[in-house]
Amino acid sequence: MKKIICILSAAFLFFYCRGQEILNPLPQAKFITRFPFRQFSGGVMTVKAVLNAGKDSLNFILDTGSGGISLDSATCADLSLKLTPSDTTITGMGGTHKVSFAYNQQLHLPGLTVEKLNFHVNDYDILTSVYGEKIDGIIGYSFFSRYIVKINFDKKEIEVYSPGEITYPKGGTILRPAFTTLPIIPLNVRDERSKNFSFYFDTGAGLCFLMSENFAKDSGILLSRRKPVMIQAEGMGGRLQMQLTVVKQLQIGHFKFRKVPTYIYSDMFNVTSYPFVGGLVGNDLLRRFNLVINYPKREIHLTPNNSFNDPFDYAYTGMAIYFIDNKIIVDDVIANSPAEKAGLQKGDIIIGVGNNLSNNIQEYKNLLQTINNRIKIIILRNGLVSEVYIKPKSILK
Repeated sequence: MKKIICILSAAFLFFYCRGQEILNPLPQAKFITRFPFRQFSGGVMTVKAVLNAGKDSLNFILDTGSGGISLDSATCADLSLKLTPSDTTITGMGGTHKVSFAYNQQLHLPGLTVEKLNFHVNDYDILTSVYGEKIDGIIGYSFFSRYIVKINFDKKEIEVYSPGEITYPKGGTILRPAFTTLPIIPLNVRDERSKNFSFYFDTGAGLCFLMSENFAKDSGILLSRRKPVMIQAEGMGGRLQMQLTVVKQLQIGHFKFRKVPTYIYSDMFNVTSYPFVGGLVGNDLLRRFNLVINYPKREIHLTPNNSFNDPFDYAYTGMAIYFIDNKIIVDDVIANSPAEKAGLQKGDIIIGVGNNLSNNIQEYKNLLQTINNRIKIIILRNGLVSEVYIKPKSILK
């Protein structure tokens, strides 16, 4: 029987009964383990874990936007895993394709072994090139559905608890998402007009906010006089172009954020399930809270953390850079962008930014987030080293 793994519209299930309702109290949630995570650009989190009886730890993205759990195809080959072809289809930004599975695997996190996991297999070369480190897989619903997961961005630490009653921190708010395998939360978006709508809660997305082009058009929410800029982004199927703009206000629970960077996505495969869901809120906004992700009780608790008032990144260079074969390479330059005006070209190898010669793509991206400053970039082109100067502009203008 053909199966489909994709983002679907929210389905609600109600139970009715007659007579007196009998409630069985849940046991107290029990602490299981605590371990660190790392953060990449856009707030994306990675954790270390070991597969089966392996000796080497692997890098996994912790992603509420994943409806299962997955492994990179190259990692599977390196580990000589037995893969079973299937008719299961995964749909994500950029494409749809069938996947194989590595069935009945164990994943060893620090202090916790998760049994009987069925990993679907995908190619994550694009993620490795974006973050400059090997990405071996993505941990999603198959993990979150079994536990209560606390994510503390102040300490860069994760705590895992058994399902049960748990006391949430004071000063926060409780969201009660609708679920497919992905949490869907209500947001209020305000720009030219105000709109309440449903959006995915996606810790694996390295951005603040994304709207499908259809939602943006039908809602009439964006200011017509503000012209978005074109950027290159990354999806499951590879590289794709999106528009980047700003919305005046985004409200999640009772917390409001102003002038939020917003991607507009031409959703050819209807990944966002519009008109049921309008897009997603990503981890560059969610990292401003400490989270308690309680799938067993269908709740997510948000508490503002030390990054709550961090400024948003409005810098625009108009180029995409990737880490490929141990080199940081310019892949795309948008016409009339600061990168084109600086003289950068596709295929240029970036040796340094400013005085930083680390060959670390994360550090280079951070250095290029300074608006209206003239920034030196050292490049290698056709075997010759030269310097160019770029002046990133703000998407607010």
